[in-house]
Amino acid sequence: MCGIVGYTGFKDCASILLKGLKCLEYRGYDSWGFSFLKDENLVTIKKAGKISEAEEIVNDFPRKSFTGIAHTRWATHGFPTDINAHPHFDCRMKIAVVHNGIIENYLELKKELQKEGHIFRSETDTEVIPHLIEKYYQEDILSAIRKAMLRLVGAFGLAIISTDEPNILYGARRGSPLIVGVGDKEMFLSSDINALVTHTRKVIYLDEDEVVKLTPTSFEISTLKEEKMQKEIHTISLDAVSLGKGGLPHFMLKEIFEQPESLHNAFRGRLDYGRAISKLGGLELTQSEMLSVRGIKLLGCGTSWHAALIGKYLFEELARIPAEVDYSSEFRYRDPILLPDTLVIAISQSGETADTLAAMKEAKRKGAKVLGICNVVGSSIARECGRGVYLHAGPEIGVASTKAFTSQLVVLTLLALLFARMKGVMARREGLIALNAIEALPCLAKRVLKKAEKVEKIADLFYRYPNFLYVGRGYQFPIALEGALKLKEISYVHAEGIPAAELKHGPIALIDENMPTVVLATESNILDKVKSNVAEIKARKGKIISIVTEASREMDDLSDFKCSVPPTPHFLAPILSVIPLQLLAYYIATCLGCDVDKPRNLAKSVTVE
Repeated sequence: MCGIVGYTGFKDCASILLKGLKCLEYRGYDSWGFSFLKDENLVTIKKAGKISEAEEIVNDFPRKSFTGIAHTRWATHGFPTDINAHPHFDCRMKIAVVHNGIIENYLELKKELQKEGHIFRSETDTEVIPHLIEKYYQEDILSAIRKAMLRLVGAFGLAIISTDEPNILYGARRGSPLIVGVGDKEMFLSSDINALVTHTRKVIYLDEDEVVKLTPTSFEISTLKEEKMQKEIHTISLDAVSLGKGGLPHFMLKEIFEQPESLHNAFRGRLDYGRAISKLGGLELTQSEMLSVRGIKLLGCGTSWHAALIGKYLFEELARIPAEVDYSSEFRYRDPILLPDTLVIAISQSGETADTLAAMKEAKRKGAKVLGICNVVGSSIARECGRGVYLHAGPEIGVASTKAFTSQLVVLTLLALLFARMKGVMARREGLIALNAIEALPCLAKRVLKKAEKVEKIADLFYRYPNFLYVGRGYQFPIALEGALKLKEISYVHAEGIPAAELKHGPIALIDENMPTVVLATESNILDKVKSNVAEIKARKGKIISIVTEASREMDDLSDFKCSVPPTPHFLAPILSVIPLQLLAYYIATCLGCDVDKPRNLAKSVTVE
């Protein structure tokens, strides 16, 4: 999610660290910072904003400083401010830490440390780490780091320096990647190989719960049990690294393949098996306020509107709460009626979508309780709402939203599950089944992604067709809309998503041998109805690409091509069935030679009306 760079050697490290952070800009960030060891002191520069500001003041960075750490931050806990930017420190300002990841138990640790007299300066989860190291620091930092790691729950990649050991750089990881670069009388540490390749091609990949101690001429890797590890040094070639995209040709493809991780981040720490319920910090709603909700209004634009449509199904089916969906751009101008005890949910990846922000303000003006679902901490919608749920999907750079959409669906499911259990309309057993199914999603998504090559072959056969139809019923209708949108966004091929039953009310007039139809056919309870609709397409020589459940043979006779997804409860099926559609749009666009990450006329975040 963020960028880490560390250096120890015999060169001025300021320009090295700055160059490393520049290589990691693609990851997205809202603030940056450096800490250098200089004359047995820590010298720190950190700010909210773009790294270009650091370039302007690089000449003021410490000279003859040979060990340092640097970071670009994507806010998760605490707004993007100078004080919340990394590095963070212990009370004595002798230990500096930069961190990628999320510390799930930071509030518990922070309260404990504050009772012991530790003073905190920021709102971040990261700051508990240097204070924990300080707490356990008696003989050596390495031992203190290990003890601190044993207390941390969550994911982290860490780079650590201390004034007590001026030529040593420490790294540690659990969940978040961390790579050692081995140079000639110099050592590097980074969260991403892209920051290393201009300095060295020799790298070591740290594994889970490993700690590394780096000097300019040596490295020592050990486990939490103090076992020394002998690690292989890998040699990489520059050709193996496509800068910023993890070796893949486009950010969009990288983000599609990141979905197992982003799905996990969306529910990490939010599944309460003891009570068979979801737990969501930041709602700022009391139990009585939640029980008083009689209706839900969901607002969004584009892909977020499609997520809202699925949210409607979730709230009505699982929680038995009436729900309505509005385009944000229409809601604000039609003098909407908001009944008492209506909860308004505003959905936006960036948290800066102008129409959604304005619609949310209109809802607040009318006295409604408003909740935000977004991916960017400190964004306008997050600040305006004052309550909400973050996706934790990490930066999404490709204009066409992929991993943020599926994370939105996970969060909406968690919300619906919370209301359902709170209101007593879902039994404990059903709650546990839902939690287990949600936790299985990352593994199921990996299974879908393993079939990408099959989708690519289908795209190679269909990319010349100028029009597509996407059809589905129930939860799969919004996925038909989303699949069509993805194709339009990045390939400029005209596509339309419709409910399957609406074919005979007009759209079937479009069907002939030149109109491919993508059919979403995963819902077993209405599969017979979908088959009947598809038979009408087949009778008119339409070509059928179907998305089905693994082991299902129901669509064999009607399909020209099939893609299968693993079985899961029907209310979670959209999270899996959309992945082949994302891949189909991507591969068609690349066949047509389109600029996938920067489609014409589109911006990642629509901040104007």
